[in-house]
Amino acid sequence: MAERSTAAVDVADNSGDKPLAAKADEATSDGAAEAQDSTGPGPQDAESEPSGSETAVPTPDLHSGHKLAGRYRLEECVTRLDGFSSWRAVDEKLRRAVGVHLLPADHPRARSVLAAARSSALLGDPRFVQVLDAVEENDLVYVVHEWLPDATELTALLGAGPMDAHDAYQLVSQISQAMAAAHREGLAHLRLTPGAVLRSSSGQYRIRGLAVNAALRGITSDGPQRADTEAIGALLYAALTQRWPYESDAYGLTGLPKGVGLIAPDQVRAGVHRGLSEIAMRALANDGATASRQEQPCTTPDELAKVVAAMPRIRPPEPTFTAPPEYQRTTYQQGTYGRPAVPGAGVAQPVVAPPAPLQSRTGKALKWAVSALLIAALGLGSWQLAETLLDHDNGSDDPGTTQTNPENGDKAQSRPAAPLQIVDAAEFMPSGSGISQAEAPNAVDGKPGTSWITPRYLGFPNFGNYPNRKDGSGIVVDLGSVKDVSGIDVAMYRSGQKAEVLAADENASAPSSLSDFPQHLTQLGTTGSSLKETLAKPVRTRYILIHVTELPQDDTGSGYRGGISEISVLG
Repeated sequence: MAERSTAAVDVADNSGDKPLAAKADEATSDGAAEAQDSTGPGPQDAESEPSGSETAVPTPDLHSGHKLAGRYRLEECVTRLDGFSSWRAVDEKLRRAVGVHLLPADHPRARSVLAAARSSALLGDPRFVQVLDAVEENDLVYVVHEWLPDATELTALLGAGPMDAHDAYQLVSQISQAMAAAHREGLAHLRLTPGAVLRSSSGQYRIRGLAVNAALRGITSDGPQRADTEAIGALLYAALTQRWPYESDAYGLTGLPKGVGLIAPDQVRAGVHRGLSEIAMRALANDGATASRQEQPCTTPDELAKVVAAMPRIRPPEPTFTAPPEYQRTTYQQGTYGRPAVPGAGVAQPVVAPPAPLQSRTGKALKWAVSALLIAALGLGSWQLAETLLDHDNGSDDPGTTQTNPENGDKAQSRPAAPLQIVDAAEFMPSGSGISQAEAPNAVDGKPGTSWITPRYLGFPNFGNYPNRKDGSGIVVDLGSVKDVSGIDVAMYRSGQKAEVLAADENASAPSSLSDFPQHLTQLGTTGSSLKETLAKPVRTRYILIHVTELPQDDTGSGYRGGISEISVLG
């Protein structure tokens, strides 16, 4: 399964035309190119095409490296269509990855895009991907938004298979509550597709493109609440069945058979939760009650959220554990221990009592003889020890004896290595985007109970196989000045991580990529609970990177997570 590095706003063409980036690679860097967008019915596509009266406006001809407002450096164009383009960029002021939508100031939809972006920014709800800036400058209008490289797009999740009941319940519950809050503020999405929903590593769903997606595409609706409600129903339907609830294929999902109409999810796939199936139908069948229960349809996200909340709680599935091997009873009886099992080996054997101690006259004499020999040996040993001590004392008074002065002698014992002071610790971000930046100081605070911990990645141990994580991650420690480093002692958050320790050159300043750390203090390999190394020759450096390339499985067995608990640099 091709993994996607997901960002903020889905802006693909409804007509099915592939953006330039999608033509080169189906997995775009922000999931923005919905090359298989639906052309079939559905309120999320209502009035999605701009009117024929609009004049085509050329897309701004910009290039990688162009800088907006002196801080947003364009890195990669991920979508270019219909007079606007979308980019992955870097905010050089805050040193983080962002997404940017660009269109000419004289574009027919420029004013509506600005208004939608500013309205969305005012909402400030963390369940939505946040708009960070909306500016008109130098004949350009651009919208800056969050870039979430470590979230997974719902399209990718559905491509792996249908969700279990608990995950589907979390999806419809969180999305309906978020959209209900947006509509209470007068904001609609109108483009709520699988590409517009992201799931973070903690299991929280976030919605991207609120109001902005529709404005970029010129989408309007006479019934925005009904349109968004049916879109949520379509997402739930797809999560339960891995099918799109219309006749046309879309978003990598197969549509329903032609001519049969809308079929309840529990009739499409066996084992679907009955309550969730009915909720999906109530959200989709807005022109009347469902055939199974004659319940009233849900026409607003608020109604849908209340219906979901009224459901009995759906518990997560029980974790599956591998059964331990059958206990083998060890037999220590003579003739079986350490030998292959033979028929009847498990049958209890009669215990043979040891022979009674010698009670005859010969036996008693033998015991007295052994005791006498032991006493004689002890006496001889004591005499020899005393003689040795006396000889040593006499020899120390001999003027011909040479004594070694510890102060002047050969210094065979070198000074033991001591921990060096670490003045700063930062997350290693070769792609410009971080994972858990705020937790980086936990790795050098001297408290083993606090750690820098990665999110949970699904499918691949190399940080989810995301393109922006191809160089892994880790912690860079700053010693404040160039020091002689003679060793490293790192406590790992979890055993089984693939890691190494690298050092920058002594003249390095603010290293940020793997090429900036050419010196290997350890070799790349799988670590245990700690990573320790004593160097044969000290290395002069100021910056040291604990570089993690692969993560071990977490307790669930289906994800990967790692981290670093404590770092000590020895000098």
